[in-house]
Amino acid sequence: MRNVHVHRHPGRSLRPASLRAAALAAVAMTAVVLGGCSSSPGSSNATSSSAATVAAPGTANSGNITWWASPITSSGADPRTVLVTAFEKAYPDIKVKLISAPTDTDTNRATLTTQISGGAGPDVYMGDVIWPAQFAAHQLADPLSKYLPASYFGTFAPGLVAGATYKGQVYGAPFFEDQGFLYYRKDLLAKNNMKVPTTWEELMTDSRTIQSKGEAQYGYVFQGASYEGATCNFMEFLTDAGGAVLNKDSTSSAVNSAAALKALKFEQELVTSGVSPKAESTYQELQSMNEFSAGKSVFLRNWDYGYSTSQAAGSAVVGKVGVAPMPTFGGESTPGYSNIGGWNLYVNPHSQNVAADLTFIKWMTGNDAQKILATQFSEIPTNQAVRTSADVIKSNAVLAVVPQTKLVPRPAQTPFYPQVSTAIYTNVSAVLAGSKTPATALKDADSAINSALSGGGL
Repeated sequence: MRNVHVHRHPGRSLRPASLRAAALAAVAMTAVVLGGCSSSPGSSNATSSSAATVAAPGTANSGNITWWASPITSSGADPRTVLVTAFEKAYPDIKVKLISAPTDTDTNRATLTTQISGGAGPDVYMGDVIWPAQFAAHQLADPLSKYLPASYFGTFAPGLVAGATYKGQVYGAPFFEDQGFLYYRKDLLAKNNMKVPTTWEELMTDSRTIQSKGEAQYGYVFQGASYEGATCNFMEFLTDAGGAVLNKDSTSSAVNSAAALKALKFEQELVTSGVSPKAESTYQELQSMNEFSAGKSVFLRNWDYGYSTSQAAGSAVVGKVGVAPMPTFGGESTPGYSNIGGWNLYVNPHSQNVAADLTFIKWMTGNDAQKILATQFSEIPTNQAVRTSADVIKSNAVLAVVPQTKLVPRPAQTPFYPQVSTAIYTNVSAVLAGSKTPATALKDADSAINSALSGGGL
């Protein structure tokens, strides 16, 4: 059974607050940073940065590093100290001082911002996957692709590097990730001679059939409340329908499209058809998880902790749950998209020994560390070779599905991502609540996003 994570799921790790108008230079760094969970679908890890790299200052195999990292689990051995011990064994002349960062992501971000802006702070820090543009735009992170070759970034699962890129430079090294999964009732599908649905249409039809027999109250529960989780869910529908929130260079909105209309109409139909709860516009992770664990729903969309939570004491579905990739609109030959959550490693621009920092980061994202994270702590590795290895796949039910999934980051390639996300989730939730039509919601989101990108705020 995996440990309980303490800080990384939208709605659990992050506490969205109202976004207020602020001076252009401060908007992204003083407004709440939402995260743990794209631009257009990132099927490649390629960046537009120059192939040429420069030598990192400092000494690669010796020196001292301060590493700022939040707790990764709330019980058992501390993955951070396990990793540091293994790293120092591999590099005995580099000493790492672990600084335990706040578990609340907003407090973490605010503290780092203050420290680094003042010329201080840790050498390497663990930060949210949606921070790259906001931190890069305010000189709070050093571009890693300035020092590391494209071959290094090619070691990560497709989609992860795209989410860590801003203006052609990669600022974050994917450390461990989270993503959306489809959880399903194995017993109900078997009872009705159904296979696991691979398309949204199949999920809808199967849900109605099982509901009509009185075997489950709901067909599908997900996250539709007016908060970051609704953005994550919408990104999965939108990307699968062929759409994007931002244009290619993240300078204007692309959300008012036929693809977005298809995605949002389908989300709306889930609720109006009764497949999803009427109160779906109020559901965050906790509410959807509770409904599923209580045996009220056939299907659930949630993060990687969903499986272990469904199998915990008190659950009504112990031994009855399976895990699968997200469904698709596009037919059975390919899965849908899973939105990315998780954490990157960043380098402080004020660090005096960047060469040693990079040695640390490369080891932490390499085979040894990534295998420790996966097999000992059930974290989803970012390293493609590790996440597809037999040892990792057999570790647990969730990790067995990971290699079959496709990833999409959120539209965080702009310093104004908090406003962009707010424009998405408020309008998506309004549609689910029945207070806006999909067409009106997309028009309103489009206008709000363009206003934010031009510096006008919300």
